Amino acid sequence: MFLLHVALQGCLRAENVAYGLTADTGGHIRYLLDLVRASSTAGPVRRTVIATRGFVSELGDEYAPAPVREESGIEILRLASARPDYLPKEDLWAETESFAEGLIAWIEAQDERPDLIHAHYADAASVAAIVEDRLGIPFVFTAHSLGRVKAEVMGARAADVPHLDKRIEIEEAAIARASLVIASSRDEAEVQYAGYREYDPGRIRILPPGSDLERFGAATACPKVEASINRFLNEPDKPVLLALARPVAKKNLCALVRAYGENAELRQRANLVIMAGNRQDLSSLDGEMSGEIREILCLIDRYDLYGHVAYPKTHRPDDVAAIYAYARDRRGIFVNPALNEPFGLTLLEASAVGLPLVATDSGGPNDIIEMCGNGELVDPQSTQAIAEGALRILRDPALWDRYAAAGAKAVAAYDWSRHAARYHELVQSLLARRQASSARVEQLLICDIDNTLVGCDIGVQRFTQWRSEQDALVFGVATGRSFHSAMSILEQRNAPRPQVMITSVGSEIYHLDSNGTTYTADPDWRDTVRRGWNRQAVHLALRGLPGLVPQAALEQRAFKLSYFSDGDREITSRVRERLELAGLRCSVIHSHGRYLDILPVRASKGTAVDFVRRRYGLPENAVFVAGDSGNDIEMLRTIPQAIIVANFSDDLASLPSLKHSYVASATYARGVIEGVLHFRNKARAAWPSSVL
Repeated sequence: MFLLHVALQGCLRAENVAYGLTADTGGHIRYLLDLVRASSTAGPVRRTVIATRGFVSELGDEYAPAPVREESGIEILRLASARPDYLPKEDLWAETESFAEGLIAWIEAQDERPDLIHAHYADAASVAAIVEDRLGIPFVFTAHSLGRVKAEVMGARAADVPHLDKRIEIEEAAIARASLVIASSRDEAEVQYAGYREYDPGRIRILPPGSDLERFGAATACPKVEASINRFLNEPDKPVLLALARPVAKKNLCALVRAYGENAELRQRANLVIMAGNRQDLSSLDGEMSGEIREILCLIDRYDLYGHVAYPKTHRPDDVAAIYAYARDRRGIFVNPALNEPFGLTLLEASAVGLPLVATDSGGPNDIIEMCGNGELVDPQSTQAIAEGALRILRDPALWDRYAAAGAKAVAAYDWSRHAARYHELVQSLLARRQASSARVEQLLICDIDNTLVGCDIGVQRFTQWRSEQDALVFGVATGRSFHSAMSILEQRNAPRPQVMITSVGSEIYHLDSNGTTYTADPDWRDTVRRGWNRQAVHLALRGLPGLVPQAALEQRAFKLSYFSDGDREITSRVRERLELAGLRCSVIHSHGRYLDILPVRASKGTAVDFVRRRYGLPENAVFVAGDSGNDIEMLRTIPQAIIVANFSDDLASLPSLKHSYVASATYARGVIEGVLHFRNKARAAWPSSVL
């Protein structure tokens, strides 16, 4: 493959990127360079070129327009647009047409054309759409950050952001046109994009960025870094609250200073260190960064934090590991208070060094802390929440030790080689442009995921091989997880790609598209479950019910309200009583003694499986279902050929309504195979001898 990346924003170069030099010279450049290096190291990519905007300014001669040249092993094309000077990201929309014309001319002059364009940020997607219209080259889109999210977190202040409405309009067009949208986290895929009218979850895939974390695991402090920080502090050996981010409003560094300044205990227990980009002279920074730095300095003065806060003017990229080590050696904490963090590479770096985290609950940190279990999620809008999150760790040495040790999981979990392999598989599948399958469909198998299909890696391998031999079998999953959460766990475990995905406890159904990569939500099922559903009324009816606590916003769906229960066996009855008193008819699903989901009355795994069965025109005896827990009961009860894997919970095997089920002697995916073979053999035994 020949891949062309388009990234117009910031001051991009292959080495020693001056992060923080401008407001848009940030993490997306690091992401892009790491992706290109990982993608080019192994796999099907023959050539990769990064096309960026060339400009003339005092920021450096290396950014001037230039033909393709290799920079530290990466081919970079710097194209001129209508304006010759550097432009901030807010103004780039006016340059996309002229940049696209230059890019089309360059492509047409090449001996071979790119197979695919990868657009970074919506302005690049505008360029890619023009190229696709003219040359037919498809594109994938990575937003990195979204204007609608920025508008929501900034509230009234969003009116002061230039061209923000225009940016959101361009993002809508990018989401609508891209063949595939690549997100970094569940929050991005399921919450941030959901605010767009062109939102289509089936065309969004989560690919968490990797990170070169090995060097951070062995990080040590250095005298130069220590001296640059200690010169600000009266007690330099105290624990440290460390923040490392560009000084822009969405990074919310001022809220961290307020949280520190307002809390006497926090000031007594720790110093605050803020590494806010690089500056030689405050007056030379662009407007937003200059304003943020000035506000930080004003807050330090207001709370009289001199001697307690360090704010060095500069640091080199090579210093970053030592900065983390400085904080770790003082049993400090890394704090990311961003209003929204699409992913959070600095969180991975700090984790690898061994720093506990206090991070915003908006964005990628949800996934990182869930994966690693190494910190506290806090509301970035609440200075009290930020302070309390830090104090929970500072007060408890054992908790600090546990979080510090857990960060090592980041090194294994967020790996660029794994990312590149999944990236290649996705783009190759898109380029294959498969036609809709005309293979016969004779049977349907629907499995639960957690502790049924997955739970044993060897079992998944065996199932994948077995599945490849089942030509007339449609394979699907039914899970309490959301679509993207389910897709993520299946890909992590290398499970086969389902043709049908029943997600969010049966409230959503997705079908695999003919390209073998994206999915389309079933509109008929959505219309079915919507009838009679009043989500807000359900929420109000259950508010304050003892023993019931709402799960995080990320777990809530349009047709599903999710709660934690206290394990009381009567909780389901009490929930149903509340709903009946309010005149609401709903499905109530309780599983694993802890999770309770409220769904539209027509939504369940069982009704969803039967809907899919009818969609394929199959009789009931051509369908197999497999599960392990309470949220599988409806599905297992509905379908005659029901399989309970040996590692079941919630007393499934003893339930009278499931006495028709086959209880496998094997666990997990091997139990699924065993159950299918059992029912097939049973069917053959019932056939007349004349058929045999």
